[in-house]
Amino acid sequence: MKQLLHKLFSVFMAMLLLLSTISWTVEKHLCMGRVMDVALFDHAEDCGMKAGLALLEDAPSVKKHCCADEAFTMQGQDDLTRDFSKFDFSQQVFLVSFTNAYLDLFKDSVENNISFNSYPPPTLAEDLNILHQVFLI
Repeated sequence: MKQLLHKLFSVFMAMLLLLSTISWTVEKHLCMGRVMDVALFDHAEDCGMKAGLALLEDAPSVKKHCCADEAFTMQGQDDLTRDFSKFDFSQQVFLVSFTNAYLDLFKDSVENNISFNSYPPPTLAEDLNILHQVFLI
């Protein structure tokens, strides 16, 4: 179970790194206020209205066309290096101590049971049950 969670977390972190470093571009082609095409990472195809208006170019009444292109670009992160020395000393001490304490949570505690089979128990000078007045009823 622990290995499965570790692998899932690793894949999730790799995907997060990949998605944060890619630049995203979404383009939309609008015709008469309606979305005709949406493209991710590519140019949106037009509806053919410009080609139709090019044929009617000699007509003076048609000057404006109703199509519009919109593009949204989100730049990815380029610099992925983090410098540990930019932290002051107290922040470095906190990070090291927190990491050490957090990683110690996942260590398996192995208790070494030392059996004293070959050694007799110590002789009691007094009966401890009577001394502490602990009786089994």
